[in-house]
Amino acid sequence: MQSSLINKLEKARAYATEKHRMEVHDLAITFHGENSDHEVSLAGGAWRCNCDFFDGWQVCSHTMAVEKAMLGMVPTQQFPARATA
Repeated sequence: MQSSLINKLEKARAYATEKHRMEVHDLAITFHGENSDHEVSLAGGAWRCNCDFFDGWQVCSHTMAVEKAMLGMVPTQQFPARATA
């Protein structure tokens, strides 16, 4: 293997442990929940999930799990008062 590629692999390994270097702006994830799959997304700084709970609270276990897994790389969610129907 060429030394320049080895250097890039070593640099990538180091970067992977330095989450503060990364900032995710948009993403789409299929979250395999206990009851069904859910589509979680982040676009323009706004979270979205197609589960019923998210509709009322604008936050849910799926978005919170993604936020926790990507801590420091995605915007922190706020916990608004429950939307009234």
